[in-house]
This record gives sequence, C-alpha cells and structure tokens, in this order.
Amino acid sequence: MSKQESVYVIGAGGHAKVVVRSLQRLGYNVSAVFDDNRALWENVLCGVPIRGPVADIAEVPTRRTVIAIGNNRVRAQLATFFKLPYLSVVDPHALVDPSVTVGRGSVVLPGAVVQVDATLGDHVIVNHGATVDHDCMVRSCAHLAPGVHLTGGVTIGTGVLMGAGAVAVPGTEVGDWTVVGAGAVVANSLPANAIAMGVPARPKRSVDTRVAHVLRPGMTDGVPSRGAPVVIPGIDVAPWNDVGAGGSLTAGHEPPAA
Repeated sequence: MSKQESVYVIGAGGHAKVVVRSLQRLGYNVSAVFDDNRALWENVLCGVPIRGPVADIAEVPTRRTVIAIGNNRVRAQLATFFKLPYLSVVDPHALVDPSVTVGRGSVVLPGAVVQVDATLGDHVIVNHGATVDHDCMVRSCAHLAPGVHLTGGVTIGTGVLMGAGAVAVPGTEVGDWTVVGAGAVVANSLPANAIAMGVPARPKRSVDTRVAHVLRPGMTDGVPSRGAPVVIPGIDVAPWNDVGAGGSLTAGHEPPAA
C-alpha cells in the first residue's frame, strides 16, 4: 500500500466508524463513504464525506473498497452484487501471525489476535478483542463479535454470527448462517441456520431465511437509480446503516450483528 492510497467504504453505521479509523491508522485516505440512508448524505463520518447511496459507487472511479456493514447476509449480497476490488484491513493494533490467510474484504480490528495457520475467508469481521487460535477456519462473511474466543481447530461456517463473548471449544464446528448468542459456549458442534444460546450452546430456533423483494420503486431492470435502495434477494433488513456492531434478535428478521 502506497501512502495515502484512496479507498472507499460502504456503510455509515457504528461498525463503519471503527473500520474507517483502522484504515486511517494504516495510512489510507478514505475518500468517500456510501450509504442508503438519505438523512446521512452530505454529512461526514470520522472526517470522511458520506457521498450518497451505495449504487453511486458504480459511477465513480474504481478504488479498493471495504464493506463496513455488520449484518453478514447484507455484506455477502453486496459483495456478490458489486464486483469491486475489495481491500482487507488488519488494524496495526491487532496481532495476526504471518502464516494466517486473510481473505478479500476481511477486517481484523484493534486488540484481535489470529494465531498460527488460521484461515479467514472473504468479508470476515474479527471484531476488537476477539481471538482465533491455531488452525481455525472462519469461512466467508462470518462475524466474530467483540470478545469472542475460538480455541484451536474450530470451524466457523459461512455467514455465522458469534455473539459478544461467545466461546467455541477445540475442534467444534458451527454450521453456515448460524447465530450463537452472546456469552454462549459451543461445547458441541452446531447445525446450519440455527439460533443457539446458553452454556453449553443449544439450538433454540431456526434463522429466518425468507427472501426480500428483488425490485422496489426506483429500480429499473434490477439497476437502482440514485436515491433508491439496492435490494438483493436474501436481504430483509433496512436501513443498512442501522445494522452495525450492535443489535438484538428480532423475530421475523435476519438478526443484526452483535
């Protein structure tokens, strides 16, 4: 990275603030933030202008980009919808062993530790103070919330949310798109598409996987006009800027990232 390389950020919520600060500490020039909340346009986020809706990123010069949205399903769909050069971010106050593989668009935030021979897929979030021990696999679009601890040889599936302070014991697996509640202990492997809580963590109900409408007013042939939200199958969360690092489980909706 050359000093002051200009990059973009998608999302203007709380998680985006943290990501922007990490980029600034690394010496990047975050030249614009894009978010679909019209009330935020022309404001600034950590000194960076919020230029307009996410669709506008297709109209500006191509630059490396980070999707700074905590909701895993939204992040996955945006990464599929927008074919951009995605930037991986490892905060200078994180500890990541040189043997670790960090996928495109993934972020490792301050105080996180990722140990020898661990693998992070694309668009993973390792939030502040989370630890990933040796030989773990964290698949694409998973989110390890603050204070999560993965012990050795754990496998975290695609789109999994590990809530704040959750722990996974050695060798366990968490299936794709499962949500593990804050403070839970994964002592036995968990299936896909479950919401699991407790010590030990047990599935309580299934994740809602209903599909949102593909088109809404303001879109033509699937291409959004300025001011229209980008609506992609599998997303039932709006506005995106409200889906940041915090949130609670809400029946009938994809749970926000914790």
